[in-house]
Amino acid sequence: MNDEYQHSDGDFRAEDLGRARAEIDLGALRDNVRALRGYAPRAELMAVVKSDGYGHGAVPCARAARQAGAGWLGTATPQEAIALRDAGDRGRILCWLWTPGGPWREAIERDIDVSASGTWALDEIVAAAHATGRTARVQLKADTGLGRNGCQPADWPQLVAAARAAEAEGAVRVTGVWSHFACADEPGHPANAAQLDAFREAVAVAERAGLDPEVRHHANSPATLTLPGSHFDLVRTGVSVYGLSPSPEVGSADSLGLRPVMTLSASLALVKRVPGDHGVSYGHTYTTPGETTLGLVPLGYGDGLPRHASGTGPVLVAGKWRTVAGRVAMDQFVVDLGGDRAAAGDRVVLFGPGDHGEPTAEDWARAAGTISYEIVTRISSRVPRVYANEQADD
Repeated sequence: MNDEYQHSDGDFRAEDLGRARAEIDLGALRDNVRALRGYAPRAELMAVVKSDGYGHGAVPCARAARQAGAGWLGTATPQEAIALRDAGDRGRILCWLWTPGGPWREAIERDIDVSASGTWALDEIVAAAHATGRTARVQLKADTGLGRNGCQPADWPQLVAAARAAEAEGAVRVTGVWSHFACADEPGHPANAAQLDAFREAVAVAERAGLDPEVRHHANSPATLTLPGSHFDLVRTGVSVYGLSPSPEVGSADSLGLRPVMTLSASLALVKRVPGDHGVSYGHTYTTPGETTLGLVPLGYGDGLPRHASGTGPVLVAGKWRTVAGRVAMDQFVVDLGGDRAAAGDRVVLFGPGDHGEPTAEDWARAAGTISYEIVTRISSRVPRVYANEQADD
């Protein structure tokens, strides 16, 4: 058994690893934010920290992003935005996924920019603003072709006019006009240019109605990296903040100057010799080809690993890449170590930056037929997050 393991923030003993841990390198996150700011030097940068910072931890990641110059934070749900405020963040925050009866008043009281995609939302914002006696900061979202959230072009003039009227009476201040790409992760897709044309028209309609938004924004991570004409006043960077490429078509993380922030590892819970033709895990989808050594990794789909990676998910253990042997269970999976030596407590790295030959989140995404966003975001709270480089150097 190895007594110590080299780690990005120094050596640590095997017993410190515990069952499993997700190590979050906040220094890498700060470097990623700085690199992204270099892609859009004339625009402000929003670090999106929705879904608990894509599984990395919203509050520590938000703090690190601020340290690196992120002027805005972005969340999906209002509860996520409110939690950031309650944790002490005082910068600009935009929250965009609302349903009727949402906590508008709480968001307005905390100076959170709220988003409206229809007049129903604007009506509720105005009512909440009156109840608080404060002017709500509102951003209007246009559907430029994604077909998801956002106001359709046919309804846009009505929403804009209603927002201008609410602004004239002091209930709201329209701080932004924005939209979202459908195909920016496919550079050169004709939908990208079409959406930008639609967005420019939406902005023009808003300005002709008398609105003077503080920020106009359309660019997500892939557009920030590949479509400088989409940067406008603000870029919204999500997965790239965490050092992951938005898609292989955009480029690898390394080629983009990004470094993965999360390393997921575990301790072997058991190592044992078994004979040949021995079934492994549920359904015996894997049987040993001969006498061999099996290692038990105490992570499973209850921890967020994709069951679709059964038989294909890669790990680094005992100095070599292995793949999951048989099915991923709720709490554990097995690797076939062949004739290599290992012992209970030895470290297994599921994914990380790849510096030491370990798989990456992108490798797991390919193995499971999904995207790296899902791999990191789904790692459950049962896996403790351990933060490295929390203090900024500057």
